Formats: sequence, C-alpha cells, structure tokens
Amino acid sequence: MTEIERELGKIAVYQVYIRSFCDSNGDGIGDLPGITSKLDYLKYLGVDYIWITPFFPSPQRDNGYDISDYRAVDPVFGTMDDFDELVREARSRGMGIMLDMVLCHTSDQHEWFQRALEGDERYQRYYILRDGRGSTGPGDLGEPPTNWTSIFGGSMWQWEPRLGKWYLHMHDVSQPDLDWTNPEVRREMADVVRFWRDRGVAGFRFDVVNLISKPDVFEDDAHGTGRALIADGPHIHEYLQGLVRDAGIEGMLTVGEMASTTLDACVGYTRPENHELDMAFNFHHLKVDYRGGDKWELMDPDIARLRELFSTWQERMQEGGGWNALFWNNHDQPRAISRFGGRGGAGQAGSSWEKVGKMLAVCTHLMQGTPYIYQGEEIGMTNPGYTSIEDFDDVESRNYYEIMLERGKSPAEALRIVNERSRDDARTPMQWSAAPHAGFTTGEPWIKVAPNYPLVNVEAERGVPGSMLEFYRALIRLRKELPVVSEGAVRFVDAGPRAPKVIAYERVLDGDAAGAGTRGPRRLVVLCSFDDAPCEFELHGRSGSPIDVSAMEKLLGNYEGTWVDAAAHVAILRPFECAVFAEA
Repeated sequence: MTEIERELGKIAVYQVYIRSFCDSNGDGIGDLPGITSKLDYLKYLGVDYIWITPFFPSPQRDNGYDISDYRAVDPVFGTMDDFDELVREARSRGMGIMLDMVLCHTSDQHEWFQRALEGDERYQRYYILRDGRGSTGPGDLGEPPTNWTSIFGGSMWQWEPRLGKWYLHMHDVSQPDLDWTNPEVRREMADVVRFWRDRGVAGFRFDVVNLISKPDVFEDDAHGTGRALIADGPHIHEYLQGLVRDAGIEGMLTVGEMASTTLDACVGYTRPENHELDMAFNFHHLKVDYRGGDKWELMDPDIARLRELFSTWQERMQEGGGWNALFWNNHDQPRAISRFGGRGGAGQAGSSWEKVGKMLAVCTHLMQGTPYIYQGEEIGMTNPGYTSIEDFDDVESRNYYEIMLERGKSPAEALRIVNERSRDDARTPMQWSAAPHAGFTTGEPWIKVAPNYPLVNVEAERGVPGSMLEFYRALIRLRKELPVVSEGAVRFVDAGPRAPKVIAYERVLDGDAAGAGTRGPRRLVVLCSFDDAPCEFELHGRSGSPIDVSAMEKLLGNYEGTWVDAAAHVAILRPFECAVFAEA
C-alpha cells in the first residue's frame, strides 16, 4: 500500500446537498452561510472533508448541475464572501472544502452556448453538433444522428434550428455536452478548476467525468442507450491527466463519478502512478434492485449479486493498486436504508429502520477505501413516501412518471415506483430537530420534509448512547485509530449455504504493516446480514479453515451479545445484524 493510500484510508468525507442542508435566511433553500453555521456539528461527527454540490449560477433545471457560470456563486446560495468565509472556518476546524465540478456539459444558458447560438463559430466548436441522419442539406433536420437515449429520457439529440444542427445532451435537453476534443475546452476546464483551487478549495469531485471522452465514431448502439459506447472513452485517461496537470491539483483530494464504468477503467483512474484521480465512485452495487437492469422496474435487492460486486471490486482494486470510494447514498440515489429493508421507518411498529442503518454503515465503512457520508445518512433519514407526483421536483422523476403512464402503468403504480427510485428521496431537507420543517428553515422549504423528522433528527440523537449518530461517530473514529481499517488488506469470506444474504469479509494487516508497535488489532472479521430473518453463518475462511470468532473481541455491532457455537463453527445472525470481531 502506498503512502497516499494510507492517508486516504484514514479520512471520511461528508456530502452536503446545499439546497437541503441548512437555510440561513428563511427563503426555504439551503445556502453557504447555513453550511458554515453547522461546521461544529460536522467537526463533532469527525469528518475531514465537506463535499458541496454545485452552488454556481444555474437555471436549476437539474438542481444546479446545469451551470451557467463556473466562476461565481448563485445569489440564492449566498455570495463569494460567504464562500471564502466557509473555507476559512472549515480550515480552522481542520476540515477541507471539496467542490463538485460539472465538466461534461453546461447549461444552455451559459454564455458559451448562447454565443454559439448567435453564430460564433469559436463557441460552436465548444459543443458536439452534428447533421441529421438522412439530411439533404442545410436546414433539413433529418433524423437524430444516432439512436442514443438521454439519461433523463427521450433522444440524446436535440435539433436546434438556429444552428441548423443537432446537439448532443446526455442528460436534460438544457444541458448540451462539451466537446473535449477541442483543446480550448480542455484549457477552459482546467482554468475553472484552478480558479477554485486558488480560493482555498481542498479537493474536487468531478461529475460523470468518465463521459467527457466521446467515441471517435458516432454510431447506433445495440442497446439504444449509447452509454456503453460513451463511458470510459478512448481519450479519457489523457484528458484526466491533462486536467490534473494543467489545473495544478496533484496532491489534492479528488474523486470521479464514473457512470457505466468498468473495474479495469477505475483501476487506471485511481492508480497513483497514473496521476489521475485518488478514487472513483461506481454504481454497480446500487443497481442490484433494478429488474432487468431498468431503474424504473422494481425488485428485491439481489444480495448474492451485491456480495459478488463488493468482493470483486474490493479485491481487484486492491490487486491493481486502485482505490475505492465507499458509499450507499448521494444526491442521485434513494435512501439506502429504505432500499435494503428499513422501509417501515423510525417509530413504526416492527420497524427494522435502526438495525438496517447501522448494518449498512458497518458493511461499507470497514471495507478498504474512503467512506462518503451523505447528509442525513448518519441519523438514519429515509425516503419520504410522497403522496402525489406534484410533491416531486426532480426533472428525471417527472419525466419518467409520464413515460410510465405512456407505457400503460396506472398512476398509483407509477407513483409507487417514483417513490422508490426518485432522486428527490435523497433531497428532502436535513432533519436537525423536531421543530417545524425539521429545523431546516424558518420559511417554507423548497421541497417537503420527510414526515418522520420528529423522531429522526440530530437533536434527538446527539450524545445519546446507541443512537445512529453516535454509531457513525464510532465508525469514523475506528478508521482513524486502527491501522487494520485504514491500511489492512481485504479478503471476502463465503457465508455458507444457510446464509445467502450475509456479506462477510476480513481485514488483515500483513507483513510489514503488522510490525512491532502497530496500534490495535491486526485482524477484523466483519459480518453483515441483509436478511429479515435469523440465519446461520458457517464460520470458515476462504481456505476452508475455521474462523473462531468466540476467541475474538466483539468490537462493534447493532445487537447486544453474540450467539456462537465455537465447536461447530456456526453463528446465528439476527435480522439485519452486523458484528465486527477483532483479533490481536
């Protein structure tokens, strides 16, 4: 393990979705001063970096991911002085600010696109413009150049009569993709990143960055989406290396959001000697409840597939010298606690809410990589369960609700699916207290608060032994205090045929890493049950040798006690139980 990886293994990152974190002025929208007001809370939690979603000027068609000016602050979120104060105050508490950079596309309101529409050929070369298929000449639109489908639904191509061309938009029609084959675009993007670096930013998260290199030849996709042809494109490593070099961000914390990526590509993105990124997000583990691979078709999570994905990505990234970003939640994903068994919610009879939340936290936080905590995850926030499509703000959710109706689903069924899949599930206001609107705002929030906020909130959990919040604090401390967590090798363990929904692995300090003076245990055994019923776990390692956890110290868990038959090498795991055992 490299020195860089050792340091990455000790830190934790907290994601703030700025619109929904804390509103300082009563307009119902979170803002930069609101984040500053909660820095002491984030310091209490123990995180090292605060990743903030975009706060740049934007028409807000995609909640800030449609940027119209990369070098300014949208007045709805505050001022540049507010940003500078946030950076200073975070730094004074030993935390760094990490910005979310959207370099794949701009808003159609950005000056560059507007100048392209006005006929400026220089800026027309900033975007991906094509003649229509079958076009007979200028002004004849023909058919879209390819059959690719936008991530938000509909064609990935939009006809623009002022240009006499189709423009590519992988996301919303208001988000034209930039043409990274143009060196001027690459220089502009590096300059944007450098601008924020010079204002004291400590790290960067790059939105869908593996989509910036489009294929050399545009052709139809057999699957109709086009994403497999675009992801991890032919010049992506060249572009990333150039961005890091030209923006001068080598040595700063960087992470890439990698859509439809591959494991080999992510090893390449994150191997230190490649000088690209520190770590990568991949989303394969969050598609295990997509029926037929379709986000908008529901099924129970396939835990066997989840185990296979975790095992493969953890061990092969380790072998290749890459590094994982560990997460369940972000601003684009429904709440994991609702997806993996905690649908009942806090305070409801028979709810598994707290057990599921703690088990999910243990499952990823003790893997090899850097954990990311999405706002509210640490207190157990859940999907809100809205009762009307009008409650949703997200463009993707509204689009797909209409698409599902067109495909024959009833309004009730379409709403049920949107409630399970919407990005707005993660975007409800942060629940600070049992006060009106969960203490998020003194005004009317831009989107409805989840109804369980009187029970699930920071004020109710802070300092309370056994609460979800205190459990997260303990996990973050373990990563900083125990080299076996921050530096240890990872090995997955087969749970046996009677535990099909158990994910288990070991963390081990081998060789020099486990030398004299090493703090804490040199081996951990981590058991996580995704089963809503008790199950038997057969305690045998990969080599077939028994694992006797009865001789180990129980370090952490979401139940009191442990039932183990040491002679039979069998343990009973209760519904959604997690347990962490340590060996000196």
